Amino acid sequence: MIIKEEFLSRLRKIFDLNLYEAKVWTALLSRGVSTAGELSNISDVPRSRTYDILESLEKKGFIIMKIGKPIKFVALKPEEVVERVKKNLIIIAQEKSKRLEQLKDDEVLDELTSLYNNGVKFVEPSDLSGSIRGRQNMYNHLDMMIRNAEKSVTIITTADGLNRKMEALMPAFEKAKKRGVMIRIAAPIVPENIKVAKDLSRVAEIRDTSNAKLHGRFAIIDSENLMFMLLNDKEVHPNYDVAVWLSTSYFAKAMEKMFETAWNEFTPLNKLKIK
Repeated sequence: MIIKEEFLSRLRKIFDLNLYEAKVWTALLSRGVSTAGELSNISDVPRSRTYDILESLEKKGFIIMKIGKPIKFVALKPEEVVERVKKNLIIIAQEKSKRLEQLKDDEVLDELTSLYNNGVKFVEPSDLSGSIRGRQNMYNHLDMMIRNAEKSVTIITTADGLNRKMEALMPAFEKAKKRGVMIRIAAPIVPENIKVAKDLSRVAEIRDTSNAKLHGRFAIIDSENLMFMLLNDKEVHPNYDVAVWLSTSYFAKAMEKMFETAWNEFTPLNKLKIK
C-alpha cells in the first residue's frame, strides 16, 4: 500500500502520531480487520515493532483488538477516532493542569524559584533579552509580561492584532486593571474590530491609529520591558511570526516617549463614528 508522505505528515501533526503509528493505522483502515503480520507487510513497518505500535494505537483509541486467534485488530471509523482522541486529549490536559496547579504548594516549585532567583543575580541586564518565534509563544510571553505589570501597559497593534489580543489576553488585562495598572491600546479601528474595541474599553483606553503616521506592533510594560514584532502580520504565517523581547528601561522609556507624542494624535474611541 502506497501512502503519500505529505498525507502521512499531516496525520502525524493532526493526531500526534509517530511515523510507524501513522503507517500502521492507515494500513488497518485500508483493510478494516487484519493481523499484525499482515499490517507489517502492508505498511512496511518492521514486524518486531508492529505489536508495540498496535498496542499504542489501541491505548490512544484508534483501534480495537479482536477476541480470538490469531489476534486481529479492527479499525474504527475515522469520525469515532476523532471523538475519542478529543476526549483523551481533554482528560490528559486536565490531569496535567491539575498536577501543575498542585505545584503551587509543592517544595519542587520553591526549589525551582530559588534556582532562578539565585541565577538572575549573576545576569547582566543586557542579557535579559531574547527572540520569540511563533505567534502563540509571543502571546504567552506577552501574557506573562502583563500579569507581572505593576504600573502601565502600552500596546500598539494592527486591526487584526486587536482581535487576537481580545481573545488571548483579556483575562490578563482584567487582572491588571484590578491591580490599578494603566492600560492603553492603539490600533486601526475598523468595522471588523469595533465590537472588540468596545469590549476592550472596559479595561483599557483605546484609540484609533487609522489617520496617524505611527504604525507597528509592540508592547511596553512598566517602562522597563519591551516586546516588538518584526514582521507584518498580514504577510507572515502565525508559526513564523517573530518578536524580540528586551528588558531595558533606557530603550523602553525612549519608546514610551515616542508613544506619548503619537498618543495625542490618535482618535479616542468615543469620538469615532464607526458602527
